[in-house]
Amino acid sequence: MTIRIPPLIKRNMALFALSQSFTGAGMQFVYGLGPLMIISVSGSANLAGLSVALIGLSRFLVSYPIGKITDTYGRKPGILLGLCLALVGTLIVGGAMDMRNLWLLIAGILIFGMGMNAAQQMRVGATDMVPPQLRAQALGYVALGALAGLILSPAVVSLSENMAHSRGSDPLVLPWLMLPILIIMGMIVIHFVRPDPKEIGMNLALYYPGYKEAPHPAGQGAGDFSTGALLRHLPTRLAIATNSAAQGNMSIVMVLTSLVLAHHGHSLSAIAMSHVFHSAGMFAFTIPLGKLADRIGRQRVMYPGLVLTIVGAALVAFTTGYIPITFGTFLVGIGWAAANVAATALLADQVETAARGRAIGTNDSCAGGVSLVLSIITGPLITTYGLPAAGAFAAVVAAIPLLMMLAARMKGGDRAIADNA
Repeated sequence: MTIRIPPLIKRNMALFALSQSFTGAGMQFVYGLGPLMIISVSGSANLAGLSVALIGLSRFLVSYPIGKITDTYGRKPGILLGLCLALVGTLIVGGAMDMRNLWLLIAGILIFGMGMNAAQQMRVGATDMVPPQLRAQALGYVALGALAGLILSPAVVSLSENMAHSRGSDPLVLPWLMLPILIIMGMIVIHFVRPDPKEIGMNLALYYPGYKEAPHPAGQGAGDFSTGALLRHLPTRLAIATNSAAQGNMSIVMVLTSLVLAHHGHSLSAIAMSHVFHSAGMFAFTIPLGKLADRIGRQRVMYPGLVLTIVGAALVAFTTGYIPITFGTFLVGIGWAAANVAATALLADQVETAARGRAIGTNDSCAGGVSLVLSIITGPLITTYGLPAAGAFAAVVAAIPLLMMLAARMKGGDRAIADNA
């Protein structure tokens, strides 16, 4: 049966995607400019991975608390709070770069990252507004906004770089002082989302005549939510493990790609283009991946996504040509997208609307913790054992949930897995 999405919900979904396109440009600054900023201020290449680690730390710190806020007060207040934090963070980062203050720069990146990760409750809002049969593709539509941010980011950097050169100022400062304009535009867009997605999610039958809410297998309601119970429930435990492993694999490969290409003598422009292909893999296919997860099941998209990240990590680590390395990082991006969209949709299916912010927040916190740890140890791993070892380790990380799933099936958990696919 075809489900007709009401115009009001289509409008809200478009507003989420538009806001994501404005605000998502800032995250590209952290990944693209962050290492250069840290090296410029600290004078040490050993700290180059610090900016990525700070984003992982910020996700770990903020995701569950902001989920609790949105479960209590609604999705919009939590998203707007996050964007306010991001706005403050951008100003601190710009000021820290101008003053050449490393500790202030660290604080600014951490605050900015907390704000941007808090704003990811847009994904929760997207799952609230549609029935289970459409949740994964709803996540895909919101994520597609990040692709527009990917296109917008280089334009902002180029404009600010030209202005900085004409004024004789630091080109690493001005992009952060221009970013508040985009964040404020994103906040204005969110203001027009109404009613609050949580309110829609708790009254889906009003928007989809004939809809009857199915039982939530994890038994997670507003008053009885428990992270422990979420992790004890097999399908949700596997979903969180899958998303965390995909994020950890990608954290290693993002660092590894630049180092491998530089090791083989490729230019900075070639390296930047390779990262563009990686980001395209992350966001360009989220809608078809979401539709596929809605059609054939969450786990039938999650686990092949992990396989793609394993193949991609191996190509980055063990090949020497520009094309296979870039194709490898592209596959890692697609694999991450498949695992992330399908795992998030599965979690949304398993809990009630009033607890969904905390459930997905738990998922994001776990992914942030894994990303933080792996981004810190990647440098020493490469220094001690070489570039291929880091790629092999990324593949092993992605394989862990696959082994968990196989172990569960061998112990008789295949029915639980299949029933919630």
